Amino acid sequence: MGRWRAAASLLFTHLTKTSFPSLPPKPLFLSLSSSPAFCFLLARPFSALLSQLPIYPSDSENGSPCFSQQNHGFVSQEEEEEIGKIPIKAYFLCTSIDLKSMQAENLSNIVPPSSRSSNYIALRYCDFPPGVTALGMNDKVSSCRYMVIFQYGSAVLFNIEDREVESYLEIVQRHASGLRPEMRRDDYCVKEQPLLAKDMQGGPDYIVVKTLDTDSIRIIGSVLGQSIALDYFVSQVDGMVEEFANINRAMEKTGTFTMDRTKLIKLVGKANSNLADVILKVGLFERSEIAWREAKYAQIYEYLREEYEVTQRFGNLDFKLKFVEHNIHFLQEVIQNRRSDLLEWCIIFLLAIENIIAIYEIVLESTGVSF
Repeated sequence: MGRWRAAASLLFTHLTKTSFPSLPPKPLFLSLSSSPAFCFLLARPFSALLSQLPIYPSDSENGSPCFSQQNHGFVSQEEEEEIGKIPIKAYFLCTSIDLKSMQAENLSNIVPPSSRSSNYIALRYCDFPPGVTALGMNDKVSSCRYMVIFQYGSAVLFNIEDREVESYLEIVQRHASGLRPEMRRDDYCVKEQPLLAKDMQGGPDYIVVKTLDTDSIRIIGSVLGQSIALDYFVSQVDGMVEEFANINRAMEKTGTFTMDRTKLIKLVGKANSNLADVILKVGLFERSEIAWREAKYAQIYEYLREEYEVTQRFGNLDFKLKFVEHNIHFLQEVIQNRRSDLLEWCIIFLLAIENIIAIYEIVLESTGVSF
C-alpha cells in the first residue's frame, strides 16, 4: 500500500514539473466586427453593449468596418449649430394690409390670439391630417409653417423654404394696398433646445429658445416685422435728406433755389406722415402684452430689440427728420420772404400809379383843361 502511494506521489511531482507547450493568447471575446447590425449597435451612444476594445495593436491599425463607421459619426461644431434651426424670413410688402378680409379668407389657418392686440394675425399651415392631431404631432411648432402678418405692411414667415415663399406672399398681396415696387427682406433663425439651462440664448444670426411655442413666434415676428418696416421708413427719410442736400448744394453755387411752395408742402406732409406711421402704426414704443405677461417672452423681446438696434435706429431716424424739419423751416422762410417782397413791390407799384394819377389830375386842373 505504501509503495503505491509513493509511486503516485512521484508521478504527480513529475507531471507538475513538466513544461507544456505554450499556446498563443486568445482574445476574450468573439470578433463580430464583420456584422453590420452589431457594428450599428456598438456605434450607438449610451448603448448598454460594451464597445469592442482591441487587445492587439493590429486591431486598431488594420481597421474594422465598425471602427471606421464610428469615426465617420462625428460632426463639426458648425454642423451641430445648423441642426434644428428654423428659418425666418421677414418681408415689407406694402403700406397697409386689410387684416379683417384676410382673416375671413383664412379662418381654418388662424391661430387663436393670446393678446388684445389687433394690428396683426398669425396663420398656421400643417400637412398632417386631422387624425394625427391626437398623436400630438400637430401641436409641435417645428412641424408646421407659420406666417405672422402686420397691418402696417410686414409679413414674417417661419419654417418656409425659399421655393415656397412666393405662394405664401401671394396670400398677403391679395389683401394689401400700396404695394412697394421693391420688396425688402431680412433673414433670421430660431432653434429650440429643451435641455437649455436658460429660457433663451443668443447666437450669431439666430436665437436659441428652451420652448418654441406660438407666443414665441408672435414675439419674434413682432420685432422682425418692426425692424423691416423701420428699414423702409429710414429709406424714405434718406431720400428726403438727399433731396435737401442737393438743394443746399445748388444754393451754395447759385445763391437761390427753384423749389415751389407746393412741392415743399408735400415734403412736409411726407416727413410728418413717416414719423406718425413709425410711432402709431408700427407701434415701435408700445410694450408687447405677451412680453409684459411672462418674463421668458420679455427676455426674447428685449434681446431681439437690442440685437436689431431698434431704439438706436429710431434715434438716427429722428435725427434725420430733425434735419429735414430744419431745412423745411428755412425754405419756408425763404419762400415767405419772397412772397413778402412781391407784395411789397405790388404795393409800391400801386402807390406809384396812384401818385401818377394824382399828379396828372393836378396838372390838368392847373392848365384849366376839363374832361
